[in-house]
Amino acid sequence: MEQAKGMKDLTKGSPFKLIFFFALPVFLGCVFQQLYNMADTVIVGNTIGPEAFTGVGLTSSIVFLVIGSMNGLTSGFSVKVAQAFGAGNEDGVRRAVGMSYLLSALVAAVVTAVAVPLTGVLLDLMNTPAAYYEYAYSYLFVIFCGIAATAFYNVVAGMLRAVGDSRTPLFFLILSALLNVGLDFLFILAFRMYYTGAALATVLSQLISGVGCLIFALRRYPLLRPRRADFRWDLRLAGGHFAQGLPMALQFSITAIGCMVQQTALNGLDASLPGVVTAYTAASKIDGVATQTFVALGTAMATYAGQNYGAGEYGRIRKGVKVGMLYCLISMGIGFVFDVALCEPLMRLFLNTDLSSNVAAHYDQVIAYGREYLLWQCSFYLFLGAIYVYRNTLQGIGKSFITTFAGVTELAARVVASLVFVRIWGFAGICSSNPAAWVAAAVFLIITYYVCMRRAGKPAGERPTRLHRRVAVQGGRSS
Repeated sequence: MEQAKGMKDLTKGSPFKLIFFFALPVFLGCVFQQLYNMADTVIVGNTIGPEAFTGVGLTSSIVFLVIGSMNGLTSGFSVKVAQAFGAGNEDGVRRAVGMSYLLSALVAAVVTAVAVPLTGVLLDLMNTPAAYYEYAYSYLFVIFCGIAATAFYNVVAGMLRAVGDSRTPLFFLILSALLNVGLDFLFILAFRMYYTGAALATVLSQLISGVGCLIFALRRYPLLRPRRADFRWDLRLAGGHFAQGLPMALQFSITAIGCMVQQTALNGLDASLPGVVTAYTAASKIDGVATQTFVALGTAMATYAGQNYGAGEYGRIRKGVKVGMLYCLISMGIGFVFDVALCEPLMRLFLNTDLSSNVAAHYDQVIAYGREYLLWQCSFYLFLGAIYVYRNTLQGIGKSFITTFAGVTELAARVVASLVFVRIWGFAGICSSNPAAWVAAAVFLIITYYVCMRRAGKPAGERPTRLHRRVAVQGGRSS
């Protein structure tokens, strides 16, 4: 199969270099995505006040539930594209891309219709404090109305990454980040739309980024130009996409539900520990930046494993996992230094004491809560990295359904910590909930990975028969 410039075949060459250079643009893109998400809260916190900042920030678990599930679904669709690309099946790539677009549009419409009316219900279920409710509701309502824009960007970016191009999504994410900041200032300060304007800026910047990605993909890569026949409904192909995407979406949903339980327990501490919700919101933003190395590594592992699985290179998959864990160890060290050294300076970005007497009165406690939370998180980053390496590798080889059970263990651990530990340790119980979930899920995924690879029964370097490759690409029973 002739490859256009920008595509990357991950079935040949050093896994160490391939994974690094594929993950690097994804990492930079993830950081920019976090930065423009942070821009909303920083600008809101310094122009409207810390209460508005907290209201916007505490919606993150709900946004993760809905948007994260959409991202998981579209990531599952791209797995089939990566497998077809790795096997050199051009027709299979086009059919997989065409069906991905059809299914993404359908799912985005359904999710929007369900999520928008449930905005207030979700906030009520989380016992959102009255002081933050209006800010949270207005922001979340607009984000839900723009679900299609988010899904659009993610599905196009997923198609590009599936054929080895991780740079183009980065470029458009940078554009999106810059647009988001500019639109934030325009909508919040000039048009005085405040927290609603912050959400609208996010939606519009993602839409523009998605359109740019699509135009580039269509012009640069003929392989990603589905023909009219590729948009015909194929029940078997759609089933194969959903077989990959739904477990990944469910994985995100399960994780998000655990985060919502965690946020609900935290909201219950707001009266007895003034400033704790604001501190958690600010610290979690910092933690989100520090963990993007693992997110990028996971994306690289899914594509790497998908292409090599399609090509039948099981030995390379094993080598890639070892490389991935080495990068996790390095990333943990970097993340630890980042969290410990920059905790207070970064938290100050969100906290304008001139606009809130409550935050001013409890400033030292807010900083202390944030520092405690980040120290707990960065001490367990290696387990979080293991989740991304092993889970995404399993997804890349078509074992998405199995990874759902890792989400169940993660949910159970996070809920126990949030509901039980918080009664014993207070805020420390909240801090321990993520590490508890990471350890539980990582242990399950590591065991599952080695069982699956042992059953594959292929020694390093051995390639399967042509028939086996065809079954792998079509997502047959072996998937």
